[in-house]
Amino acid sequence: MSFIRPGHRAEQLVDELCITSAADLDVEAIAFDQGVEVRYEALNGCEATLVGYDTKAIATIRRATSRGRERFSVAHEIGHWLLHRGRSFRCRVDDIVQNYSSEVALEKEADEFASHLLMPTNILRPIIKSLSKPTLQDLQRVANDFDVSLQAMSIRLAALDILPVIVACYGHNGLKWFSRASHVPSKWRLKRLLDEDSFAYDILNDRVEGNKSGKQSADAWFENDDADDFELLESSMPSVSGQVLVMLYLNDIEMFERGYSHYAKKG
Repeated sequence: MSFIRPGHRAEQLVDELCITSAADLDVEAIAFDQGVEVRYEALNGCEATLVGYDTKAIATIRRATSRGRERFSVAHEIGHWLLHRGRSFRCRVDDIVQNYSSEVALEKEADEFASHLLMPTNILRPIIKSLSKPTLQDLQRVANDFDVSLQAMSIRLAALDILPVIVACYGHNGLKWFSRASHVPSKWRLKRLLDEDSFAYDILNDRVEGNKSGKQSADAWFENDDADDFELLESSMPSVSGQVLVMLYLNDIEMFERGYSHYAKKG
């Protein structure tokens, strides 16, 4: 039996259920269809549990202030049920960013499943392509339509690899995490600490309120010696826990290998 990627399995499920819009992504209904009863309770020490027998399971989800966190937890447990049936789980799945840093293979598989279930490629791709050069404010509206967190949507955007973007999160102690579209050259090395010339630095240090987007020197973001030869588009906005979320759009084709851009070919 050939191995099916967790994300592909989630996309298959979306197709099987004839889901064609973000509004139809009722994660509790999907769980019920797959034999999983969802309960919301106060949990200590974990965000969700899954216990199943035969063709039925109970997923217990910790109540959260963010509906996006609850939905991701439910989708994560559906992933465990379909991918890892026969096991019981106590999961820390309240935030996709935390999940992506997990060292446990089964948790990563459930994370990938959840991401694709809540943000299916066939539904999300045309929406993103219609935005041309989106800012984080644009992406926030898309995240709201899919009822997921902006962090989750930004990471999913990078994974789609249809726009030349790097998304990252910074705190006062530096870089927390980042994700790049796969065709963005890995030679571009993000600075570990925010540059004072970046919009993100101003937001993090309360020099400006709200969001800020616009052209920026690549030298403000990358350690590379030749970074000051290029410009990019920076979009930054406040995030959770006093952090700042950043999206860098590499719109200069010369930043790509041999002047070639996978994204230009896609139009």
